[in-house]
Amino acid sequence: MALKAGPETQAMLLDLQALDTKLAQLDHRMKSLPEHAALAALATESGALRTRLAEQQGLLENTRIELGRVEADVKVVETRIERDSQRLQASSSVKDVAALEQELQALRKRLDDLEEIELAVMERAEEQEAAVAGTEAALGAIASRTLDAESARDVALASIEAERSTASAGRREIASKLPEDLMALYEKQRARYGTGASLLRGGVSMASGVKLLEDELQKIRSAEPDDVLICPSSDAILVRTDESGL
Repeated sequence: MALKAGPETQAMLLDLQALDTKLAQLDHRMKSLPEHAALAALATESGALRTRLAEQQGLLENTRIELGRVEADVKVVETRIERDSQRLQASSSVKDVAALEQELQALRKRLDDLEEIELAVMERAEEQEAAVAGTEAALGAIASRTLDAESARDVALASIEAERSTASAGRREIASKLPEDLMALYEKQRARYGTGASLLRGGVSMASGVKLLEDELQKIRSAEPDDVLICPSSDAILVRTDESGL
């Protein structure tokens, strides 16, 4: 038995379809907010900087260990110089004095070399500390930008959700007034073809934008006003109004 519904009831399907279209658009807007892309880019940038920071911190730690070893060597040499200097002052043996002076000369040369190495390592450590500080500052800036983007995203999502809530409430109200069999057909066609109801305006199905053929229009003209018809071009329920041009 063919499904029937009064013209006014069928016309309500157009309002329902308009709300479903709006809800789909809102879902698309929600998924394609520019803030999502911005946050993804910031996360990628932050990840790269964190990797760089870990590498820089590793180099700095190695340099500090190296500096510690050099400083320890300097301390050892300085201690030996101090000890030998004291022995030299206390010694009365010409042979011992000569040996101590020779050793002190070698120790001072070793100390000069170590101090040059120490200075170079300290300079390298300072450069690496500056690099670490720069990367940490860049990460801080990204964190701030991320907070701003998250705030903007949340505001946009709240606005969209408010629109969704209003549209969903309107949809529920319309759906509650429609016969179950008509609603079931609408949902089935919408699930299969993307559109549940299409207005026929001037012989054109608005869902597909296609002008119906004359024989198709003739069948529509011969149908009863309460017959529920399926659009031959969009497979949606075809809603006829005064605009249909029949």
